[in-house]
Amino acid sequence: MKYTDKLYIQTLEIKQSKFISHLLPYDLYEKTLYELKESHPKARHFVVSYRYLNEFKQIVEHSSDDGEPKGTSGKPTLMVLQGSQMINTAIITVRYFGGTKLGTGGLVRAYSDAANLVLETADVFEYKEEIHIRIVFEYANIRKIEYECLMNKIEIIQKDFSDTTQYLLKSDEKNMQTFLGKMDRLISII
Repeated sequence: MKYTDKLYIQTLEIKQSKFISHLLPYDLYEKTLYELKESHPKARHFVVSYRYLNEFKQIVEHSSDDGEPKGTSGKPTLMVLQGSQMINTAIITVRYFGGTKLGTGGLVRAYSDAANLVLETADVFEYKEEIHIRIVFEYANIRKIEYECLMNKIEIIQKDFSDTTQYLLKSDEKNMQTFLGKMDRLISII
């Protein structure tokens, strides 16, 4: 499975119709869709498709034709995401109608081509499942812990200095195991 970490935009023009495809992380989907509707008031359609992993590690998928003939825009865009094994990713295609009807086959090709075009230009990364671990350690070891987190690509999500020094860490399993092996004597997992 793969994902992208930022917004990519490509425009495809077919018979004076413009298809402006936006590939983005799913986390930015709602905000970006709202902003696109605000910044493109004359656009006819905002076709969307997305795939993400829910809390049970199941892939959730959705697509919308947004007024285009049923199955001619959202579904073909979703199929591009599926075929590329993208997750936690969305595509929003803004369409400006150019005056010439493309027909159902033409719409399917146009939306698929627009999705493929933006996907080809994007940086995609291999998805690795992340784990969260809370650790407790002596305050005197804070520099060593933070240095090893940096070296092992471990993100410190939360720091708590109330009664004890606690960090909530996030990383893929391989990096986390390496970190835990190095810090075994300095930390406790809670």
